[in-house]
Amino acid sequence: MPTFSVIIPTYNRFGFLKQAVRSVLDQTYRDYELIVVDDGSTDNTPSLVKSFGNCFSYVRQEHAGVSRARNTGIRHARAPFIAFLDSDDIWLPEKLQEGYRYICDHPEIAIHQTEEIWMRRGKRVNPMKKHQKRGGMIFIESLHQCMVSPSSVIMRRELFERFGLFDELLPACEDYELWLRITPEEPVGLIPRPLLVKHGGHRDQLSRRYWGMDRFRIYAIIKLLQSEISLPGDYAREARTVALTKSSILYEGALKRGRTDFADAMRAVIDGISRRSYNSINIGILLAG
Repeated sequence: MPTFSVIIPTYNRFGFLKQAVRSVLDQTYRDYELIVVDDGSTDNTPSLVKSFGNCFSYVRQEHAGVSRARNTGIRHARAPFIAFLDSDDIWLPEKLQEGYRYICDHPEIAIHQTEEIWMRRGKRVNPMKKHQKRGGMIFIESLHQCMVSPSSVIMRRELFERFGLFDELLPACEDYELWLRITPEEPVGLIPRPLLVKHGGHRDQLSRRYWGMDRFRIYAIIKLLQSEISLPGDYAREARTVALTKSSILYEGALKRGRTDFADAMRAVIDGISRRSYNSINIGILLAG
C-alpha cells in the first residue's frame, strides 16, 4: 500500500495537464500512487494520458463537476493519506517528501498544507495579506475566504470518513465547504515553504465561470448551521455574522441589477439567518443559475 494517493481531477485542460502530471512523476518521494480523474473531457486528454503509458491510474467519468471527480478519486484511492493537485497547478519536486517529513514530525495533525507561489498570466504575483496561509485552528478565518488550497493539502483518509466527501451539488467553492466542516474540530498544519505553483488568470477558472461566487459560500455556511455539528458559541456567532454580511451584499447587488427574483430569494435567506431559523432556509436557491 502506498503512503500517498495523489488525485488530479481534470476537464478539458489538455494544455495544463501534462505539466501537472509531470510534476507528480518528478517527485523525490516515490511511495505514492497517482490517479487522474477525467471528468468527461472532450479535448485530447485521453491521448495525452496514453502518452504517459502505465505511469498512473486513469479513471474517466461522465462530466459531473470537480466535486464528483475528486470524490471518484478518493473512492479509488488506496493510501492512508490523500493529496490533491488541480490540473492547472504544479508541485515542486520536494512536495511529497516535505509532506512525509511533516507527518512524521507531527503525527497528531490530520491535515496540513504548504505555502505556494502564485502565477498570473505567466508572471509571479504576491498574495494580499488576507490570503496569507495560517496554521492552527483557522475556522473563523476560513469563514471569510478559503484558507486552504486543495493543491497544497495532504490529509488523512479518515477525515473523509468522519466529515464526508466533497459536496457534489456545488459547482464551485466545494473546497471551502469541506474545510468549514473540518476546521471547527481539526487544526490545520502549515509547512512554511512554497511547494506549489498556482496558475491563475486563465479563462476556464471556475471563479470566472459562475456569477456571485459568495452564494456558494453562503450555501456552505447555512448548510453547516443546519447540520448537527455542534459549533462553539463564538464559531456559531461568527458564522451567522459572515452569512448575514455576504447575503446582504448579494441582496443589494441583485436590487441594483434589477434581479428582483433573486433579491426576493436573498431577502428570505436574510430573514431566516436573522431569526436563526436555519432549517427554514431553502439553500438550493443559492445554487440556481
